[in-house]
Amino acid sequence: MTSEVRAVPLDTAACGLVDTHCHLDAAEFDLDRGAVVAAAMRGGVTAFVVPAVSVSGFALTQSMQSLYPACRYALGIHPLYVGVAVDEDLDRLDQALSDGGQIAVGEIGLDFFVPDADRARQTAFFRAQLKLARRYDLPVILHGRQALDAVLKCLREIPVAGGIAHAFNGSRQQADEFIRLGFVLGFGGAMTWTRATRIRALATSLPAHALVLETDAPDIPPEFVGRGRNMPEYLPRIAAVLAELRGVGCDEVAAVTTANACRVLPGLFSA
Repeated sequence: MTSEVRAVPLDTAACGLVDTHCHLDAAEFDLDRGAVVAAAMRGGVTAFVVPAVSVSGFALTQSMQSLYPACRYALGIHPLYVGVAVDEDLDRLDQALSDGGQIAVGEIGLDFFVPDADRARQTAFFRAQLKLARRYDLPVILHGRQALDAVLKCLREIPVAGGIAHAFNGSRQQADEFIRLGFVLGFGGAMTWTRATRIRALATSLPAHALVLETDAPDIPPEFVGRGRNMPEYLPRIAAVLAELRGVGCDEVAAVTTANACRVLPGLFSA
């Protein structure tokens, strides 16, 4: 079932919070997707970035923008889906990008957390997708789990038009290198867990111009949700945690993180 969602013009002068990483196309939202979007918008979320994970899901990912005008989408092949992808999927991605409509290439990157990950194949797909991002002059939305140095190596060899390092969980040195390369860093539910001392220290100390907010819904739920389904309506509470950590007001966090999202994703409010 899909409930009606009022279309709100995306106006940078009046925008609230931006969820820069939200898998609204995931099966976990099939029964109440419209209600989930409506609840988030009532709470002040005025834009959602929905990144694809596989070529087979492109059509559904793209449909989020037509179904919910506050959504924008990115197209890419997630590293954990490379194992089921075929080489021709890169040609399909190329064709989809040439058709236009997306604001970024993503979710792409490397994930060496899985013990049997085919690192060589992941790297080949990642590099090919970075080259496509260069061809179409698009920013990228990065996934990097236990592989940030390898991600950075590829970015130095194949520079792109910046983007977002999603769910950042690296060192300060790695953060500074992403920033140098034109990226901002995504902070979401993981930052709200009191035991996540390194992430919280980074959220506190990194320059404000390097931060954006995200939920990664339905994944990475915040501490106040526990093991439940993560949802974009939690973004204001996540923003409040960031404001508390940095000792500033929630309005300032909303203004700065939204401006950062607009800067690295130029198509966010004009697509």
